[in-house]
Amino acid sequence: MTVPADRARFLIIDDHPLFREALHSAVQMAYPEVDTVEARSIAEALDLLADAKPFDLALLDLSMPDVHGFEGLLQLRTRYPRLPVVIVSGHEEPRIISEALSYGAAGFIPKSARKSDLAAAIRSVMDGAIYVPETYEGLPPGADSTDRADMVQRLSKLTPQQLRVLQMLRQGLLNKQIAYELQVGETTVKAHVSEILRKLNVYSRTQAVIEVSKLDSAELFRDQVGF
Repeated sequence: MTVPADRARFLIIDDHPLFREALHSAVQMAYPEVDTVEARSIAEALDLLADAKPFDLALLDLSMPDVHGFEGLLQLRTRYPRLPVVIVSGHEEPRIISEALSYGAAGFIPKSARKSDLAAAIRSVMDGAIYVPETYEGLPPGADSTDRADMVQRLSKLTPQQLRVLQMLRQGLLNKQIAYELQVGETTVKAHVSEILRKLNVYSRTQAVIEVSKLDSAELFRDQVGF
């Protein structure tokens, strides 16, 4: 997907000013005339994406303050499935890269990459390729279970509002609290929860939270610096 520099519009989603600046510099190296817009949270990114003028690429840090694990990527992919989203992360474990790609990421760029490599990766994705680090060799056969793939498929069937409700369920919010946050009635929340359980093929809110928690590899990050 080659986009002329004078028409390219990129969205950088990262809560760290220094790294937003580094990404901006890499983007400028790849596309000197690009229109770069920055967001400090997923919520801010979604507001910007609602603008009438579309973006050609989003560069997303997984370590965002208002989401957990891959929730930010899932929200972007659910609401804007045609927008290429490249993950830029300090976590470079093969499983994290594999899961990001399985959720529809257009590439995975380590934060440790040099500016010239970042620029080359951005060009590669804009040309239609899926970029991964040279050191990435994928996971050994059988490392990703069929159950995991099935759950990813089920998640893709959730509407944006249902995804928001699911995120709040994971935060431990009650129906009344979710209704307040979404400014809807409790009956509406109950209907969303019922649909979430049906689409995910689980029998309770607790099971839904447990099954979805497995997808963002929480066990991998429990002993690491915040995701």
